[in-house]
Amino acid sequence: MATLRRADARGTSSLDWLQSAHTFSFSHYHDPAHMGYGSLRVINDDRVAPGGGFATHGHRDMEIISYVLAGALEHKDSIGNGSVIRQGDVQRMSAGTGIRHSEFNHSRVEPVHFLQIWFLPDRQGHAPGYEQKAFSDADKRGRLCLVAAGDGRDGAVSLHRDADIYAGLFDGAETAAHSLTADRHAWLHLALGSLRVNDFELNAGDGLALAPGESIALRDGRGAEVLLFDMAR
Repeated sequence: MATLRRADARGTSSLDWLQSAHTFSFSHYHDPAHMGYGSLRVINDDRVAPGGGFATHGHRDMEIISYVLAGALEHKDSIGNGSVIRQGDVQRMSAGTGIRHSEFNHSRVEPVHFLQIWFLPDRQGHAPGYEQKAFSDADKRGRLCLVAAGDGRDGAVSLHRDADIYAGLFDGAETAAHSLTADRHAWLHLALGSLRVNDFELNAGDGLALAPGESIALRDGRGAEVLLFDMAR
């Protein structure tokens, strides 16, 4: 059975340069009923003003994914990576034994809108790592495109976790389906627009927990951009 979490039930934080909504407990937002879903620990919906950003800070033992919805995000880290992550890009940073990084809006004019997603790794103590790949709108149009996977198959970004992340764009008559096996469950996050998922009408920011063995049908999208996290239990 699916369980709905509406966008307006999320925690929020606000700074002069940041507006953020937290699907699960994060920083000063703490809700014991929403500490994550399986190995999925964080989905932060972040909007960073021009010139704003996160100063250098550290992480350990976490798989951190940035998914840019609009604008561009500038990244620098302590293992020598420096890049700009643009709309459609997927970045994975394995914090492992320890990494420090910063993230800033690359533009002095336009805001950047991105999702920050954290997974618990399959074990502690991995070496820090970094990977970034681009996925076009055509890759995601009317289908669920694999953008990250534990084994990095089919051109996806790799993860230190048995989890598959799919992204899709849906409008009008475009449809897609996905089935969960008995040993996997899923979380669906609607990033933009509106979309019908099974019997639920979802709007931007809504999330849906999906039980093992469930069949998932996506239809009636209106400017919809969706992420589906298919995870081992």
